[in-house]
Amino acid sequence: MHTRPVVLVTGAAQRIGREISLYLAAHGWRVAVHYRSSGAAAAQTVNDIRDAGGVARSFAADLADEAACNALLPSVQEAFGRVDAVVNNASLFEYDDVASFTAARMNAHWRANTLPAILLARALHGLLAEQATGCIINILDQKLWNPNPDYLSYTLSKAALEAANTLLAQALAPRVRVCGVAPGVTLLSGEMSGGEFEASHGMTPLRRSSTPDDVARAVHYLLEAPAVTGTTLLVDGGQHLQAQGRDVMFLARDKKEI
Repeated sequence: MHTRPVVLVTGAAQRIGREISLYLAAHGWRVAVHYRSSGAAAAQTVNDIRDAGGVARSFAADLADEAACNALLPSVQEAFGRVDAVVNNASLFEYDDVASFTAARMNAHWRANTLPAILLARALHGLLAEQATGCIINILDQKLWNPNPDYLSYTLSKAALEAANTLLAQALAPRVRVCGVAPGVTLLSGEMSGGEFEASHGMTPLRRSSTPDDVARAVHYLLEAPAVTGTTLLVDGGQHLQAQGRDVMFLARDKKEI
């Protein structure tokens, strides 16, 4: 019988989700690698974990589909024999502002960034055996502590998820701890160019923002910190400490044009 803990990482085929999966596998966790459409990349992540001596399996699900989301953790438990934690990393990140905001765009971000995390937290609580404990880690964004009106729907969906950290930590205790990790500029994304990313990454008090490894280390700490719940680690080089009226992509673009 396997005694090593099992973690589901959503959006684990690529980018930060992949790095979290590799890091946790290297530190003794068996990993359920979730993906929506990136099947080949998920298979590569699983193979890389196995090649390094870890244990992993991939699971496909459209988390915006409530039925598919509710079925995901039972499938993980059936495959591994247990499930101990969920890292809610999968995210939709599309630009809008007040002028371009629509109900459809807000709903798409809500269904991708907020609803699945709540459903998976509830599912984990229901699946844990009597006296067992588990943990939910929600990947947030330092932008919530340093707000600006760019990426409006995305920001609102992450703000709701941050509020859910508190509410779920209260509702699911003592069986499930609920924590957040809020990165800064970590990987090139959206319409950001390579040069804009490099400039943005240095716009912090520490002159460097977060790396995927920084985020993975923070997730690992929280998964194994039994006294921590209902709080968020900001892993951003201190970006949240300085007011920024626009998203850093635009600040870097403006700086380049001066």
